Amino acid sequence: MVLLRLSDLKMHVMETISVAFAAGIVYFVALYAMERAAERRTLLWFILAAAFLFRATLVPLEPSLSDDVYRYRWDGIIQRFGWNPYAIAPDDKRLNGFRDRWWPRVSNQEMPNIYPPATELMLRGTAALFSHPVGFKVPFLFAESLLVGLLAYWVRRTGRRSYTLAIYAWNPLVVVEFAASGHNDPLAMLFSTAALFLIIERRAVLSTLALAVAVLAKFFPILLAPLWMRQTGWPRSSRSWVGVVGAGVLTAAACWPYRAAWPGVLDLFQPYRKHWVNNASLYTALGWFSGSDDWAWGIGVGVVAGIAVWAAMRNIDPLRAAYLLFGAIPLFSQNAFSWYFLWVAPMFVFFPNPAWLLLTILQFLSYHVLIGYAASGVWKFDPFFLWLEYVPFYGLLIALPFLPGRNGSAREAQGA
Repeated sequence: MVLLRLSDLKMHVMETISVAFAAGIVYFVALYAMERAAERRTLLWFILAAAFLFRATLVPLEPSLSDDVYRYRWDGIIQRFGWNPYAIAPDDKRLNGFRDRWWPRVSNQEMPNIYPPATELMLRGTAALFSHPVGFKVPFLFAESLLVGLLAYWVRRTGRRSYTLAIYAWNPLVVVEFAASGHNDPLAMLFSTAALFLIIERRAVLSTLALAVAVLAKFFPILLAPLWMRQTGWPRSSRSWVGVVGAGVLTAAACWPYRAAWPGVLDLFQPYRKHWVNNASLYTALGWFSGSDDWAWGIGVGVVAGIAVWAAMRNIDPLRAAYLLFGAIPLFSQNAFSWYFLWVAPMFVFFPNPAWLLLTILQFLSYHVLIGYAASGVWKFDPFFLWLEYVPFYGLLIALPFLPGRNGSAREAQGA
């Protein structure tokens, strides 16, 4: 409710960070209490009801910490009038007639977009129903609600403690980034989590189709593809071929409406890579040691790709592979906004790592950059805030194996 009263959070950055930290303290205390309390059948329903209330409170808030929703709206609207978002930039004079009071908040106006086709199709459909930016939160909040429901079913089905659902569903960063800012990531998170559930249930075809939709919504789940080939027995298994062919058909169908932009759409990735360099974690350390953004980018890609290949070669548990990969991406990527750290958040239900939970709260410190950006137009992180954000995370991450009782608690949470 405090954030709702603040309204324009970009104009109240320090207040927003303070409220988020207070919410983080309540979050940790609640998890601690529920972990040590006796299991009750009604607890899962209480967690679900509270999660819904947290999100419903922030849905009316017009996004201000991020301008992504305004780009979603722009892409959806121009598609309804026959324009290809991969082929034309928002500042093109041919689109002047679409400019309205929200036009100044449309991001990257000089570049066509690179959201994957499933997301663009979702934006086109949303534009047929809503015109206000808040309406463009709806499909992604619906996807996130389904994700919470899937995690709740998974928790109940596998006999895990009910409180583990709250690790994701009550996380303050999850609530703010998706209910307040309306980011599109839950669509990919839903389908990648569904793919994990289905592959564990040995539903090879359906899991492959779900993974394909996840990649068509956001690119990061593609890192699971090598493991999927191993898990489904491709190319030896006939069922794996059914899944691969089905994924190919889905991909072709999603890309078909945008075919006129091919192959020039591939050229869009380089400008975006050069335009945004905002990771202050391991990517920055690689840049310091190598003296080159290109080297840092290459090493980061190599490390994450190496984890993906290693997971496939070892045929490790899909949940653990997703936990490692989705956690590694924002640490090594040159572009890591705070909501990118939530790609791994559904895995916290199964791997409740205190260091990662702490980092999700400390990520609110990254919004300090908006203060200087509003004053000077320069996107630059204050090193002091970066130390506050990452030193506690890495310190706790390194210390965890040596702390008494942590391994036992993790096994209990996972129902082992």
